[in-house]
Amino acid sequence: MTSTPPEPDPANTPDLEPGGGVAPGSTPPDAPQTSGLSEPEPSTVRHFPFTGVAAMIAVGVIVLVFVIAAIAILI
Repeated sequence: MTSTPPEPDPANTPDLEPGGGVAPGSTPPDAPQTSGLSEPEPSTVRHFPFTGVAAMIAVGVIVLVFVIAAIAILI
């Protein structure tokens, strides 16, 4: 059976001020960050992909077939 580790004693924690704050300069510097992309992404703002248009047309045709079939059953 594994027990949980004991809580750290605030009296033994280095650079801890009264009230739980940390003295300025006692924290490590931020890790270096990389920003940006290695290659620019293609712009899709100006055009809609052909596969999207084809998928919407296919869904529309399937819905139309089901509507026609439902009307034919009711008549």
